[in-house]
Amino acid sequence: MSSFPLMALSDCCEIVSGATPSTAVEAYWDGEVCWATPKDLSDLDGHYISDTPRRLTAEGLKSCAASVLPPNSVLFSSRAPIGHVAINTVPMATNQGFKSLVPKKGIIDAKFLFHWLRANRSYLESLGVGATFKEVSKAIVSKIKVPVPRISEQCRIVAILDQADALRAKRREALTLLDELQRGIFIKMFGDPASNTPNFITVPLVDLALGGFQNGAYFPKEEYSPEGIEMVHMSDAFGGMVQRGELKRVASGENEIGKYGLLESDLLIARRSLTYEGAAKPCRVPPSAQPLLFESSFIRIRPDLTRVTTTYLYHYLSSERVREKYVRPYVTQSTISGINQSNLSRVPVMLPPMDLQQRFNEQLDAVDQLESLHRRSVMELDKLFGSLRARAFRGEL
Repeated sequence: MSSFPLMALSDCCEIVSGATPSTAVEAYWDGEVCWATPKDLSDLDGHYISDTPRRLTAEGLKSCAASVLPPNSVLFSSRAPIGHVAINTVPMATNQGFKSLVPKKGIIDAKFLFHWLRANRSYLESLGVGATFKEVSKAIVSKIKVPVPRISEQCRIVAILDQADALRAKRREALTLLDELQRGIFIKMFGDPASNTPNFITVPLVDLALGGFQNGAYFPKEEYSPEGIEMVHMSDAFGGMVQRGELKRVASGENEIGKYGLLESDLLIARRSLTYEGAAKPCRVPPSAQPLLFESSFIRIRPDLTRVTTTYLYHYLSSERVREKYVRPYVTQSTISGINQSNLSRVPVMLPPMDLQQRFNEQLDAVDQLESLHRRSVMELDKLFGSLRARAFRGEL
C-alpha cells in the first residue's frame, strides 16, 4: 500500500488510442509521421523511442482514428503484448495496440509514470480480457489508480531509479562486450565456421552426442514443490547459462534424476520458442553438487568429450553464421517455432583437433570468470532495482 495519494489515470493523463490506415493505399505510407507498433517497443534498449520503421503521410493520418502524441508522452501497449512502455522524444502516432498516456503538466511526470507502469506490468497484464488475445480497454485503463506524490518528489524518485537502472545497463553492456570478445577469439582460432576455410572435418551433431539426444521432462502442476529439485525452464536459459538459485522445483525420484539430470558438460538446445530466432539456441549448465533437471522445451546434448569440448560446441552452435546457414533451415516456423531431434541430428559440426579446442578453452577461461562475475552483479543489481522501485512507489525512499 502506498502512502502517496492515488489518482485514476484519466484524472492525471489524457488517454489516447491508436489506429492503422489501410495498408493497401500507398499514399498513406512512407511519409513524415512516426507510427509505432508494440513490436517497436519490444526492440528498445532504453526508455525512449525516437523513430519508427514505418511512417504515415498526413493523408494516411487523416484516414484513420490515429492521433499524433506530443513528445514526452508515455506509449503503453494494451495488447499483443500488454505492458510495453516507452517515452516518445518526437511527435508520434501509434497503431491500435496502444492506450497511450499524455501526462497533465504539473500533476504527473512522464518518467515517473513510465517507471510505475514497468513496475506493475503483471498487474496490468491481469486486467486484459478477450478470447483470441488479451486486451486492456480504454475504459479499464482510465480507472487504473497510480500513486501521485508532489512533482518534486516524483523527480527525486525518478533520479534514484534512473541511477540504479544506469548501473544495470553498464553491467549488461560489459556482458555484451565480453560476448564479442569470445566470438573474436573463436574466429581467430577456427576461422569462419560457416565456410570452414581451414578445412576441418565435419560430422553430424548427433555423432558427437553420447547416447543420442534426450528431450526434457514434463511434470504436472501438482508435482511442483518448494522442497523439490530445481528444474530448468525456457525462461531460465535466455542468457546462454542457466542461473540457479531461483528456479522452480519439482518433486521427483531417482528415476527422473537419472533420465533428466544435467551434468556441467551438457548443453541444452531450445526445442521450441515463441520467436524464430530463439529456436535451437544452446545453453550451458553451471557446476553444482545439487541435482538439476530440464523440462520438455529442451533437448539435451551430452557431448562426447573425447572428440569435442562443451565450450567449443556451445560457441560453434551459438555462432550467428552457423545458425543462419546450418541450423535455421531445420527450424519449423509457425505460432511456436521449433526443432526436433531428427532435424537437430542433421546439423553439421566443424570439428577441429582436440588440442586446438583445448587451447580455445584455456583462452576462454579468464573471459568466462569475468562473465560470471558480471552476471552475478547483474542479478544483484536487478534485485536491488526491484526493491528500490517497490519502496519508491510505497513512499518509503
